[in-house]
Amino acid sequence: MNTFGRNFRCTTFGESHGKAVGVVVDGCPPGINLTEADIQPYLDRRRPGKSPLASARQEADRVEILSGTFEGRTTGAPIALIARNRDVRSEDYDALRDIFRPGHADYTWQAKYGLRDHRGGGRSSGRETLARVAAGAVAVRCLAPHGIAIRGRVVSVHGATEPGAMEAEIRAARDAGDSVGGIVEVTATGCPPGLGDPVFGKLDAAIAGAMMGIGAVKGVEIGEGFAAAGLFGSEMNDSIGKAGFTTNHAGGVLGGISTGQDIVVRLAVKPTPSIRRVQRTIDLAGAERGISVEGRHDPCIAPRVVPVAECMLALVILDAMLEQAKYRGFGGE
Repeated sequence: MNTFGRNFRCTTFGESHGKAVGVVVDGCPPGINLTEADIQPYLDRRRPGKSPLASARQEADRVEILSGTFEGRTTGAPIALIARNRDVRSEDYDALRDIFRPGHADYTWQAKYGLRDHRGGGRSSGRETLARVAAGAVAVRCLAPHGIAIRGRVVSVHGATEPGAMEAEIRAARDAGDSVGGIVEVTATGCPPGLGDPVFGKLDAAIAGAMMGIGAVKGVEIGEGFAAAGLFGSEMNDSIGKAGFTTNHAGGVLGGISTGQDIVVRLAVKPTPSIRRVQRTIDLAGAERGISVEGRHDPCIAPRVVPVAECMLALVILDAMLEQAKYRGFGGE
C-alpha cells in the first residue's frame, strides 16, 4: 500500500536514513505549468531544522524533477520527484536496534514483517511525508486554474489556542523531555459541487482515509464533526436559500458529495512519541527494559503536519475531480 489515488496516483518510496525519499506521480494531466520552484515552498514548510522548537535535523530537502515535464509543463507521463537525504546520523539509533520505542511502529512493523529498519523508523518515519507533500504540491498546481485553494493552520497545542501560549506549551514540553499534540485545521475553498462517488467512494470518506494515513493523526472530523453529536437536527442542518447554503455545519460535504462550500477538516495530532523521559518497553527477546529516546525530534509535530494535511487534501480533491471528468471533462490550464 505505497500507492495513493485512483486517477492521480502517487507511489512514494524511501526511508528516513536511506539515500533519498521520493514519489512517482502517474495520471497528472498534461499542460500544467510545473517546475521545482512550484514544489519547493511546500517542502520548505515541512522540512526540519527551521526552529529551536522543531527537530534539529538539517535537511535542505531540495526537490528534483526527474521526469514528466518538458519546457516547464507536464507531459502526461509519470512525474518522478526526489529529495536526497543529507543529514543522517544513523549511529544515534544504534541503541534502539533491539528495543521497541513506545508509541512508534517498531513493535507492529516487527510483528508484520519479522524485521525493521531501526534507523529513525525507516519507512514508518515521518520523513516519508516529504514524498506526499511533493506529490500534493503537483496536485495544487493542477487545482489552481480551477480556482481551488487549500490552506491549513494549527488551531491548538495541548489545549492552548493563542500563538504565544501554544509556543509556551511546546517549549515547556521540550524542556521537560516530553512532547505535546495539537489540532490542525485544513480548508479547501472553490471546490465545485458534485465531487465524490457514493456509496463507497464518498468524498468525506476519502478525505478521512487520507488524513488518517498521516502517521501522527489519531482523529479526523469534517465540519462540526464530533460536536454534531450534541446538536439538534434544526441546528445541524444547513438551510438552503436562493443565494445558496446559509451555514456550513456539514463542512462542505453532504451524502459523500461536495456541496460547493468550503471543505473544512480538522485533525487530532498526537504527541511526538520520541521523548527523553524514561518509559517502559521490551526488547526483541521479550525482556522488560527502560528507554529514553535521544536524538533530534520535534516536541510537537502539529506545525509540520499542516503542509502535509494540505497536500493530502489536494490529492483527494484532484483525484475526485479527475473521476468527475469522466462525466463532464476536466479542462486545461
